[in-house]
Amino acid sequence: MKTVTVRVPSEIRRTLQQLAIESQQSMQSVLAKAVEEYKRNWILQRTNEAYAALRGQPDFWEEEQEERHAWETTLADDLEDDR
Repeated sequence: MKTVTVRVPSEIRRTLQQLAIESQQSMQSVLAKAVEEYKRNWILQRTNEAYAALRGQPDFWEEEQEERHAWETTLADDLEDDR
């Protein structure tokens, strides 16, 4: 795996090092997990903002609700899972 150097404040490095020690993982692993968690939270936040904006437009929100209802009815279509 190719690596690069990233500059972080000393306090962040100390925190990262302490987390690595306590979790018995490498600092790289702890940092990778932290970035992945941040990315997931960012995506959820943006999704929530998009839904809030959609709810602010009654016509579009009603259309979304109708589409969601249509998809929910397919859950009870008695078709077997093909997996």
